[in-house]
Amino acid sequence: MHELSLAMEVIELAQREAGKNGVSSVGEVVIEVGDLSGVEAEAFQSALEMLVRDTLLERAMISVIRTPGHGRCNACNLEFEMKSRMDTCRECGCFPSEISGGEEFRLVSITGE
Repeated sequence: MHELSLAMEVIELAQREAGKNGVSSVGEVVIEVGDLSGVEAEAFQSALEMLVRDTLLERAMISVIRTPGHGRCNACNLEFEMKSRMDTCRECGCFPSEISGGEEFRLVSITGE
């Protein structure tokens, strides 16, 4: 379960940035997780909630924003939303010739006091 190690890295990064900026407590953390990133968003959020105890993020509101992938079908030129890399075009059933978005995994913002 790599979500646990990713959660640990996010917490360490947030604490390091808070320390650099003299923040004694983090109020909010926003993380973007793409549906095609290979990260299970719910497991990641659960790991974060478990690991923040006794850290600067203990009282923080943690928001995980999920972003869908987008595919473009080469056969019929339709653009469609993808929840999985195996999703096919809803019009003709072909796999997308190009995928954009949905691969994000990033710490968007940290708000502190």
